[in-house]
Amino acid sequence: MSPETPDPEPRSGGAALELLVHGVGGATPQKMLDDPRTVRITGDETAAVYRRADDVDAELHPERYEGRPVPEAYCWSNLTSGNGSRALWLLLLPFMVINLAHWMRPATKGLGRSQRLYGVLVRLVALTLTVLLTAAACEVALDLTAWQCAGSARCVADRSWLGFLSPERGGWWSQPGRRLALAAVVPTALVVLLWYLSNRTWSAYEAQRPPTGGAPGTERAPGTGEAPGIGEAPAAGEGGAASDDPVTVRPALGRPGFWYGRRLVARLRAAHTAAGFLTIAAALTAAATDHDRGAGGGPLDPLGPLLQVTQAGCAAVVLWVVCSRGRSERKRDGSLDKLLISALPATMLGVLALAVVHAAWSRPGWVSTGGLPGNLSFLVLALAQIALIVVLVVTAHVLHRRAPHRRVAMRGLGGPAVAMLACALGGVMTGGVAQRVADWLDGDATPGTGEGAIVGPPVLLSWQASVIPVLLVLLLIPVAVLGIRTVRAARRLAPQVEREYGEETADALRTRQVAGARATAELTDYAPRLVGTISGASLLLGAGAVAGSWLSGQVPGEAARGTDSFVESVADTAQSIGSWLVGLGFLLFVTWGRRAYRDASARRTIGILWDVGTFWPRAAHPFAPPCYAERAVPDLTWRILSWTGRTGGRLVLSGHSQGSVLAAAAVWQLRSATRHRVALLTYGSPLERLYGRWFPAYFGAEQLRQLSTEVHCWRNLWRSTDPIGGPVRVPEDGDRPEVDRGPLKDPLAYGRTMLHPLPEPILGHSDYQADPVFAAERTALLDRLPPAAVPTQRTEKEAGAQRAQGSSGRSSA
Repeated sequence: MSPETPDPEPRSGGAALELLVHGVGGATPQKMLDDPRTVRITGDETAAVYRRADDVDAELHPERYEGRPVPEAYCWSNLTSGNGSRALWLLLLPFMVINLAHWMRPATKGLGRSQRLYGVLVRLVALTLTVLLTAAACEVALDLTAWQCAGSARCVADRSWLGFLSPERGGWWSQPGRRLALAAVVPTALVVLLWYLSNRTWSAYEAQRPPTGGAPGTERAPGTGEAPGIGEAPAAGEGGAASDDPVTVRPALGRPGFWYGRRLVARLRAAHTAAGFLTIAAALTAAATDHDRGAGGGPLDPLGPLLQVTQAGCAAVVLWVVCSRGRSERKRDGSLDKLLISALPATMLGVLALAVVHAAWSRPGWVSTGGLPGNLSFLVLALAQIALIVVLVVTAHVLHRRAPHRRVAMRGLGGPAVAMLACALGGVMTGGVAQRVADWLDGDATPGTGEGAIVGPPVLLSWQASVIPVLLVLLLIPVAVLGIRTVRAARRLAPQVEREYGEETADALRTRQVAGARATAELTDYAPRLVGTISGASLLLGAGAVAGSWLSGQVPGEAARGTDSFVESVADTAQSIGSWLVGLGFLLFVTWGRRAYRDASARRTIGILWDVGTFWPRAAHPFAPPCYAERAVPDLTWRILSWTGRTGGRLVLSGHSQGSVLAAAAVWQLRSATRHRVALLTYGSPLERLYGRWFPAYFGAEQLRQLSTEVHCWRNLWRSTDPIGGPVRVPEDGDRPEVDRGPLKDPLAYGRTMLHPLPEPILGHSDYQADPVFAAERTALLDRLPPAAVPTQRTEKEAGAQRAQGSSGRSSA
C-alpha cells in the first residue's frame, strides 16, 4: 500500500463488514454508527453488537452495499463502568496494580525457572497485600477500638455505643479477650465480602467457558521453548500454543487457555480468603497467649502455643497453594480443585473460631493497656514486601538481560516498579484508615504521643506517613524537569509546525497551540522515568521507615526529642503533614467512590482507569477487579467467525485506542484460515507505545511483527498530538507494506480555508474518523481482501426471524 491516499472507490469483492470497537471511556452505539436509530442485534445489556436500523437486514440485500461495508459497533463499556456498585472497585486499586506487575515480565529466551520464579514472587507480594488489608481492619477494630478505646474510661465516656464494653461497668463483654472476639466480626466480614465479590465476578468472567470444538484456537502445536513448571504457562512466543501449523509457535494471547483463568483464580481466592482468616486468628491468639504467658500456671497456658503452631502450619499450606501453581494457557483447563477451594477457607474459618473461643475464655485479671500485644504484623509485612521486591528486581534484570530491547520500559524493571507502587498504595490506604480512626478516637490529642486517651496505631504507620512529604518533595524535581522539557520541546517544534502547513503568514498563537499539543503528547514516553523515580524513592524511604520504627520504637516526633532543634522541627512537621496526607488520601478514596456510586458520569471516568488496568486476567490477585477481556475477546472472536462463516465475506476489524488491543487479542484467537480473511485497522492505538513497552512478553516487537503476518493486511493511523496512541513500528516486509500511516495532520487545517471556514480543533486522541485518510485507508484494506468465498444466501425462515427480532430491537445475527 503506498503512503499516498488510495483511491476511495472500492473494487467489488462481495459482502463486507466493518466491526467497530471503541476505546477507553466507552461510547454509545449511536455515536459510533453516527445514527440515532440503532438496533442491538446480538449480546446483552453488558456488551453487545449494534447496527443502524436500516442495516439490520443487510445480508438480505447485498446490492445496497456495493460501494461500502456494513457498519457494526461492539460496545463493551458496561463491562467496566456499569452499575454503581462497581465504584467499590476503587478500594481494590492496589490489588489491580499488583496484578499488572505479573504481566510486565520481560520477554526472554529460555530461563524457565527464572520465569516461574517471577510469577511466584508477584503472587507472594499480592498475598502480602491481602494480609495487609486484613491487618489494617484488625488494627482499627481490635486494637484501636476494642483494646485501646474500649479499655479507656475517657475514650468510652465520649462514645456511648462502646459503653457495654467498658471495664468500669463490669459486664460480660468487659474482659479484653471478649472485646477482641466481638470486634473480630469486622475484619471477618471484610474477608467474607472480598470472597463474595471475587466469587461473584468469577462466575461471570473466568468461569464462563470459552468456545470449544470447532471454535477458534482449538488447534495445538508442540512448543519449542522451555518446559513449563507446575501449571505455569511458557513464555510468550516460546512455548506450546494453539496453531494451525504444527511447527508454528503461537503467541501467548493466541493460546486456547489464555482467556480462561477459572482454575487459577479459584485456587488463589481460596488461599487469600484463608490468609485473611488466619491473620485475624493470629491477632486474637497472640494477645491472649501473651496474657496467659504473663499470668503463668493457668489451664489455658498450653492452648495458646498449640494454636499458634497450628496457625503456622496452616500458613505454610496457604503459601504452598499460592506458589505451587500458576496459569495454564496451552489448553483450556476445565478442571477445578473442588476439595481445595472449599476445604481450605472452611478449615481456616474453623481455626479462626477456635481462636475466638480461646480469646473469649474468662480471664478475670486481664486488663488492656498500651497497644495490642504481639501486633507486629505491619513490621513483618513491610520487611517481607521489601525483600520480595528486591528479589523481583534481580529476577527481572536477569530475564531482560537474556533478550534486551531498547523499547522496553525501564530495561525490564517495569514489573518490580509497579509491584512497589502497589505496596505503596496499600500502605497509604491502610495507614490512612488507621490514622484517621485514631485521630477520631483520640479527639484533640495526637496519637502516639502519649497525651490522649489511646496510644494510637503502630509506630511504623506513623513513620510511613512521615515519609510521604519527603517523597512529594523529591517528586518535584522530575516534575519540574518534565515541565521545562515540555516548554523547550514546544519551542523547538514551532518552526516545524509552520513548515508542515506551509503558512506564509503564521499565527503565533495557533503555532503555540499545535506545538504545545505535540510536546504534551510526548510526555507519555517519559512515564517510565517517572514511575521508576516514584517506585525507587518509595522503596528507599520505606526501608528507612522500617529501620526508624524498629530502632526507636517511637513515632518520628518522639524519636527526635533531644536532638538538634532543626531535626526535631523537621520530624514533627513531617509527622503532622504525613498524618494529614494519609487521612486526606483515605477520605478522597471514599469521596470518589461515593460520587461514582451516585453519578454515572463520574463512574464512567473511573471506568477509564479500569479499562486499562483490568484488560489482563487475574493471575496474581483474586480480589482484583475482574478482567473484562475474558468476555470481550470471545465476543469479538465469535462475531468474526459468525460473519466470515455464514457469508464468506470480507471483514475490517476497526479498533480505536483500547479497542485496538481487544481487536489484536481477538485476531490472535482465530484460526489461520479466518485470520487471513480479516483486515485490521487501528487508530490511536497504544499497542506498541504502552502495551509493547510495559508488557513486552505479550505485545513486544516480535509479537506485533507476527500479528502483521497473520492478518491479511493491517494499517495503523496515528497523530503526533495523541498522548496515548502511536506507531506500532512494524516495518515493510517483502510484499507487505509498512503498517503505520502517520503522523496524520492535526489539526486538519492551520487556519481558515475555503474547505474549513471555521477553526479546526486539535483532535489528539479522538475522532480519527473525521480525517479523510481514515475512509481512504479503510477502502484500501477492503480492496486488498480476497473476494467473498461463498455467495450470501439466507433461507426465508432465517430472514423472517431476522426481521421479527430486528423489529423488537434484537436479533441473534
